[in-house]
Amino acid sequence: MQNKHNTRKALVLGGKTGLLGQALVTALAAANWEVFIASRPELDPLDFGCLEAFVNKVEPAAIFNTVAWTNVDKAEDEEEEAYRLNRSFPSQLGRLARQRNTWLMHFSTDFVFNGKKQAPYTEEDKAAPLGAYGESKLAGEQALLQCCPELCCIVRTAWLFGPGRQNFITAILNRCANEGSASVVHDQVGSPTYTPDLAEACVRLAEVRARGIVHVVNSGQASRCEFASKAVSMAGMRCPVHAINSADYPQKAARPTYSVLSTSRYTALTGHTMRPWPQALQDYVLQVLPQKSIVL
Repeated sequence: MQNKHNTRKALVLGGKTGLLGQALVTALAAANWEVFIASRPELDPLDFGCLEAFVNKVEPAAIFNTVAWTNVDKAEDEEEEAYRLNRSFPSQLGRLARQRNTWLMHFSTDFVFNGKKQAPYTEEDKAAPLGAYGESKLAGEQALLQCCPELCCIVRTAWLFGPGRQNFITAILNRCANEGSASVVHDQVGSPTYTPDLAEACVRLAEVRARGIVHVVNSGQASRCEFASKAVSMAGMRCPVHAINSADYPQKAARPTYSVLSTSRYTALTGHTMRPWPQALQDYVLQVLPQKSIVL
């Protein structure tokens, strides 16, 4: 099928309530895209007929899929459900994109890596997930790259925080406000990422119709404990943040100890460099949270 869409028309799946989806809607609108939103409960992503009808009605130039199973621990017990959203659904989207010749952006995760590397992961590094969540996300990547490699851009990202929904930072600040202290693991190191920055970067990738896998995170790295401590300090809260080992905070699914992502390919594609995560965190803690009254 030939695509008859408007070249500035975007469909954001999960754009109404999702942390990243909301940021994408804002960034696309600011860049003069005409934005359409499809979210539950109005649209069941697993009802392919309904999804196909919606896409045929909108005729988007680009589809952004932020719908995913993101409960890392629960995926260990409900693996089939995780695969339905993280592999089967993107696979269906890929077939739909191929039929319509529509560019598709899909989001993946740093959890496709096992964390054994001690330098930022590039797109060429071999994926080796530690659990069902990462395995399901990797399966989604592979399905898309097999189905429509010339039409899809897979953005791997990590450690999201930002306005519109509870996240790691709001959880830490709430814990400090309610309990007076927080204990956070220090032996997991990754790439904190501000959703408005990520969304703007994704718009840049859409403008050049990027293909293949691209890592997009804020620059720099931090342990979970460093990330939390910086937020508490910026918020001006008198709250000790205690560093603990992952073994002291057992979770069902294993996490990579090191999952920092390199953004060199993103910069090569767009000419843009992602700003350091502490600058983004400062914007969030000092500007966004007080206005939105999300935390306290």
